[in-house]
Amino acid sequence: MIYDIRHVTLYEYGSTVTFSHCALRLLPHDEPGQKVLATKLSIDPNPREMVERRCFFGNRVTSLTISTPHRHLTVEASATVDIAREPAPEPQTTPLWEAVREAASNSASLSSNSPAHFLAPSRFVPRFRPAADYAAESFLPGRPVLEAAKDLMHRMRNDFTYDPKATVVSTPLWEAFEKRSGVCQDFAHIMIAALRGIGLPAAYVSGYIRTIPPKGEERLEGADATHAWVALWCGEKTGFIGLDPTNCMLIGDDHISLARGRDYADISPVAGIVLGAGDQEIDVKVDVVPRI
Repeated sequence: MIYDIRHVTLYEYGSTVTFSHCALRLLPHDEPGQKVLATKLSIDPNPREMVERRCFFGNRVTSLTISTPHRHLTVEASATVDIAREPAPEPQTTPLWEAVREAASNSASLSSNSPAHFLAPSRFVPRFRPAADYAAESFLPGRPVLEAAKDLMHRMRNDFTYDPKATVVSTPLWEAFEKRSGVCQDFAHIMIAALRGIGLPAAYVSGYIRTIPPKGEERLEGADATHAWVALWCGEKTGFIGLDPTNCMLIGDDHISLARGRDYADISPVAGIVLGAGDQEIDVKVDVVPRI
């Protein structure tokens, strides 16, 4: 399936901004089952400098500097991506979760894809014993790792409520867990904390998901949104497998990966510094359109 993606972020500042330096993670990259056919990044006002690099985890990062005084900033990223993922293995055929835990803890690799980087607490995913205890109900002794992870995901779908008003970006994990509500970012962080809490490597993935409007209704322009899910390491042979706790499903051809890291702090779409006083308002519009 080929998708055309358009992601527009509009900033309106309460006073004139005289200087800004930003790091953007808005361009997808090639990975197994995902081939990037084209990308484009447009900034208004025009940056004085704009340089692209790869971060340690292989994500595309565009650094830019704007020295033109401005009250509005528009960041538009577009991409065409071909998705053809291999189906995940049957859950019962994956290694026992205890064997995966042992293999992860004994891994000697420090490559960007090593499970070692996704075992320890991180900025948005601290140690949180209640999440580990919650995971333990699914990860019974001698259970295949993906079978147990799917059970954890199903329990989260039943126990947690999707509510955009319940949390904000800065809401701590423990608060979303206690509320049993939040959005995809919260659910991904909670699931990662649960998995890491029992010794399993889990990464945070940002991206997009294809949305289908209700029957008889047209798809609204700009009504799609960014998404987040979890990548669980299931052993050397199996590697990372994506799980979407928000929608209770394995990652497939409806998901487009943008960036991967230890948590949201590693893959924030737009981060940087701005010189200027006053508040700011942000409006984000996303379109994920499959080519029929």
